[in-house]
Amino acid sequence: MNYKHNFNPTISDDDVYLEILKEKNHIGYYNLVSQDTTAFKEYAATVKQKNIVVIGIGGSTLGTYAIYKFLKHSKNLSKNLYFLETTDPIDIKSKVEAVDLEDTLFIVISKSGTTVETVSIFKYIHSLVTIDKTNTLIITEHDSKLNEYAKANDMKTFEIPKDVGGRFSVFSAVGLLPLAIVGLDIDSLLKGARETHDSFFFKEFQYVKIMKKARFFVEYKNSFNINVVFSYSSRLEGFNKWYIQLWGESLGKVDINSTRQGLTPIGIIGPIDQHSFLQLIVEGRRDKTVTVVKVDDFDNNLQIPSVTLEGLDELSYLDNIAFSSLINKQADATIESINNLNDIPCDVITIDGVCESAIARLMYEYELLTSVCAKFMYINAYDQPGVESGKIILKNKLKG
Repeated sequence: MNYKHNFNPTISDDDVYLEILKEKNHIGYYNLVSQDTTAFKEYAATVKQKNIVVIGIGGSTLGTYAIYKFLKHSKNLSKNLYFLETTDPIDIKSKVEAVDLEDTLFIVISKSGTTVETVSIFKYIHSLVTIDKTNTLIITEHDSKLNEYAKANDMKTFEIPKDVGGRFSVFSAVGLLPLAIVGLDIDSLLKGARETHDSFFFKEFQYVKIMKKARFFVEYKNSFNINVVFSYSSRLEGFNKWYIQLWGESLGKVDINSTRQGLTPIGIIGPIDQHSFLQLIVEGRRDKTVTVVKVDDFDNNLQIPSVTLEGLDELSYLDNIAFSSLINKQADATIESINNLNDIPCDVITIDGVCESAIARLMYEYELLTSVCAKFMYINAYDQPGVESGKIILKNKLKG
């Protein structure tokens, strides 16, 4: 007697892997890990300005900011990196006033070349300082209106490949060029990303980890619809913001059965949010998964001094403890308290240290995790029709 069935509850790991392999032929972010960085480094070496101002929004800035925020206090950087990414007039004015515009390179980044926020801010900057090929760099698609503007003004341009979406573009010119200019090691960034890439595509540790995590997220999405990233370092505040865009804009979609899908990203910082959001996690509804991100080596020896405080003698056990040790013990205490409850899904990612390869490994892992979750959910991770409709409405209102 033979028996065949099609009762499989979801797509298999092998099928997802084959789908990801197919995507590598037309989704460009997968292959950025192997690109030649020579052109980026050669241009970076020519930049004389002390201040670098990136004008962009969303995928044009969040990944770059995440890496810069994580690394800047551990590196001796000769240039300052700033981001103009909101149309909030107070934010624009305060940031512009803090920068010597005559000693600034402006990097204008827009994949489409017509991003309203980016063009609006660029127009304002244009009214304050002479904008020309000596102080302006354009990063956009080769056939965009912004590229036409750059060519008309003989400005240097770098291309965002058509097959690389904005929120997946951090390891393209979008992120690598500004980071190279301020003095970060972009080859080490790509090395870290490539390590995660290879581990996944050779079906090693990252493959097992990402497949298991993605499958759990999707199969239990109706029970645990909120995914909390609890980062135990203020340096990871930028990573949290980047993750929220990547996760939300990629996974909030309508699937092939016209069913609305989505996983809700939350990014919080420890130990700050132990005094707020942790209460919600521990005693609130069981609708959240928690991923704790720790930093193994903070590259900092700051210690709690042995200072006597009258009335606080019972806290003398804090004396001479390194702050890096304290924050990691706080993370461990949070992890243990969650695990002791036995009903909150929790995993822990420990970053080796504060270096380019470490943050790149983490970010590339989340790019892959996003793509794999999308395959399990039968959605397209790379479009954003919900955002596009709002852009059309805005343009009509502004024209009207």
